[in-house]
Amino acid sequence: MTVRTPWHLWLVGVTAALWNGMAAVDFTATATQYEPYMENVAQAVKDHIYSLPAWTFAVWGIATWAGLAGSLLLLLHRGTAVPLLALSLAGAAGMLLVALIYPAPGGSAGFAAGIVAVAALLLVYAVTMRRRGVLG
Repeated sequence: MTVRTPWHLWLVGVTAALWNGMAAVDFTATATQYEPYMENVAQAVKDHIYSLPAWTFAVWGIATWAGLAGSLLLLLHRGTAVPLLALSLAGAAGMLLVALIYPAPGGSAGFAAGIVAVAALLLVYAVTMRRRGVLG
């Protein structure tokens, strides 16, 4: 029996891929200290980011790249999207912890909490689609 792809899978998948794609660009440009990207960031914020321990970048990278891979796998109807989106959620939760432990100048943990919420919703959606047989 073939399960039809619901229209909302495309909407959620494309939106998630764009969201996580922008996060991947932000992570990569920040982690590599790509100056054309970072030139409009206040020096105090750059100093803060660049002084964070290496493990925080690892957590951030996991959150970002697992989210992008999971979003693309969602579009490809692959059940492996679920564990990757779970990993992304764990990374996002780790980054919320980083925001609380190492608060940025003028920063807020609220943004990090919002990212956790989006990651959680994406995971719930992917689990639901897998249960309905949409993801293989």
